[in-house]
Amino acid sequence: MPKVVKALETKPKPVVIWLEFQDCAGCSESFIRSTSLLPTEVLLEFISLEYHETLMAPSGDYAEESKREAIEKYKGKYILVVEGSVTPNGVYCTVGGRSNYELLKEAAENAAFVVSVGSCASWGGIPKASPNPTGAVPVYEVIKDKTVVNVPGCPPIGDVLVATIVHYLALGKLPPLDGLGRPKTFYGETIHDRCYRRAFYNAGKFAESFDDEKARKGYCLYKLGCKGPITRNACPTIRWNGSLSFPIQSGHPCFGCSEPDFWDRGFIYKPLSVVEEGIS
Repeated sequence: MPKVVKALETKPKPVVIWLEFQDCAGCSESFIRSTSLLPTEVLLEFISLEYHETLMAPSGDYAEESKREAIEKYKGKYILVVEGSVTPNGVYCTVGGRSNYELLKEAAENAAFVVSVGSCASWGGIPKASPNPTGAVPVYEVIKDKTVVNVPGCPPIGDVLVATIVHYLALGKLPPLDGLGRPKTFYGETIHDRCYRRAFYNAGKFAESFDDEKARKGYCLYKLGCKGPITRNACPTIRWNGSLSFPIQSGHPCFGCSEPDFWDRGFIYKPLSVVEEGIS
């Protein structure tokens, strides 16, 4: 920890360029609600956010000029954060008359590395869900010549993104990634592995409906469709809103929003055993 603190206090602030494509801005909302470091600390003290359509003061031509200047000035040094899926066909989601595909390729060319924040950028997310009318694809299918760090979730936990950037700032390298490009520290275990209701699962105690006595006693939500056993994320340990809660703690099963193509599975409230056995 002292090494991290010293790095935050003494090293030059990393430059961040943040692009938004096919998204709902929920990932940005989550980011500015991080609690390990306050958003004001992150934005004003620890990173230099040169471009973010939602958070920056300039707009229009002034905003685009600011981005162009940052790309040129910090060539090879800036971190490119991408929120939202990409449409290579050039028809949908244009900014200033330019396609998101063109904007992504331009910004990624001279980035130190790319962070796909949220399931839309990481896997294609909701825009890519069948029938995928816009032809949406994840960032890593477009950017193949640079490291792409995936921080999935719908939205992801803001602290996870902050910690990933801080790791790079403090140690000068990215955190260890798994086979899908996710930081192992946060996506190395399933929600089921970390869940405080795991003891009820092991004991065979399950809620049968959302309002029965077993649900009120906090029994496992597996039979109500919880996808915790197949979902990798840190929700049970970091949680949300200042570590106040996460969906399972609030009485709702995990539906696997940080996993690829979670929406197209189409069985949010069906138990995994039913799906695995092919029972409709």
